[in-house]
Amino acid sequence: MKKLLLASSVLAGMTVVASAADLPRRVAAPPIFTPVPVFTWTGFYAGFNAGYGFGTQDTQQATVIGIPANGLLVNAAGAPATGAVAFGNSNRTDGFVGGGQIGYNYQFTPGSGFVIGVEADAQYADFGRDRNRAAFSTGTAPGAGVTFFNPNGLSGLDYFGTVRGRLGYAFDRTLVYGTGGFAYGAGGGREFGLPDSSTSDFQTGYAVGGGIEYALPTESFLNVFKSSAVTLKLEGLYVNLDRGGNRNTGAFAVGANGAVASLAGGNGVLLSGAVRRQDTEFAVVRAGINYKFGSY
Repeated sequence: MKKLLLASSVLAGMTVVASAADLPRRVAAPPIFTPVPVFTWTGFYAGFNAGYGFGTQDTQQATVIGIPANGLLVNAAGAPATGAVAFGNSNRTDGFVGGGQIGYNYQFTPGSGFVIGVEADAQYADFGRDRNRAAFSTGTAPGAGVTFFNPNGLSGLDYFGTVRGRLGYAFDRTLVYGTGGFAYGAGGGREFGLPDSSTSDFQTGYAVGGGIEYALPTESFLNVFKSSAVTLKLEGLYVNLDRGGNRNTGAFAVGANGAVASLAGGNGVLLSGAVRRQDTEFAVVRAGINYKFGSY
């Protein structure tokens, strides 16, 4: 009896094993392939920048003008005095610049490849304001309401801007580019808009330069947007603003009544230094940050 029960149990076990072997086997699912997005510089962008501007013109010989006793210079008692006014003409076109930019890029091939674009920027500038500083003969000073204007150099630049094309090559998230195009600017007006010189302090010209820009990875701690749309750039520009082809004919003084007295032909004598028109030339080195609309 025991042998019969044992044989029955063995037979039942073999039947269960055979039935399990007949069941369909579970096959592992193939891995899901997720393509890695390829970064492209194509798209609109906007951002901010800040940097430093400095003059590129050479320092000139000082301009010294002799003044007769015509009231443009007075002594300590306030009486007309004979003397001289001197402008150092040192190259002091330097200082802080900062502003914003907008633009559009188009990349021909995603990943690495040529990139073309256009960018416009507007900049606040705070440099060049010492060019109108004058030194006077010992014991003399400008007469009441008289202001002297330097016939050379730059009195100040309040703002400038550019509209430029860009051409570069992208190495994935790194873009190296050259740039050039239209530039404009205006300043304090004392030198830009001197009588018999230029009728307006607004100037136009050109700008050329280049730079490098890098798109931050999503996981970068600097990428506060946690996207692939934040870029950092370092750029250098040379800006030349033409003063319209007009030439100054001498230094000038403006009286309290608004009358203009040219320091030439009786009002003053140029003793040394060159009196000539100059363009406004300066270079800018700046860093910026952009937000590119459309990550990929």
